[in-house]
Amino acid sequence: MKKTLLSSLLMLCAWLGLNQVQAQDMVYEPRNPAFGGNPYNYSWLQSSAQSQDKLKDPEAQTAGLLNRDPLNDFKENLNRQILNQLSRQLVVSQFGEDGLAPGSYTIGNYQIDVTEGGSGINIVIVDTSTGNQTTVSIPYY
Repeated sequence: MKKTLLSSLLMLCAWLGLNQVQAQDMVYEPRNPAFGGNPYNYSWLQSSAQSQDKLKDPEAQTAGLLNRDPLNDFKENLNRQILNQLSRQLVVSQFGEDGLAPGSYTIGNYQIDVTEGGSGINIVIVDTSTGNQTTVSIPYY
């Protein structure tokens, strides 16, 4: 009798407990937008990944310095020095005792045309390798 009373009491508790149990479906939603997650999570995922990245690519840091062409560097340096010297000569000849002689000059990759106008000296510098052109006007004072 004790077993039947105990089993009926357990059945009663189980029946009362089942009436109060509620459940819902579990829905999986991924965070990563590449797998169907919210597209607004992309910037958060990217910043989180970058903040955790402690490794730097050593080749990317030194690639700019190691892959330079010495002949190209020499050419650019020489062109800069020629333009600097030309600008110094123009200033000295414009403001010095002797005037700048009109004419056409070829220096390296540059074709330089100097002409006198009513308001000053006009200098047209053309880079023959690229076709770029610069005009400098020096007014009379």
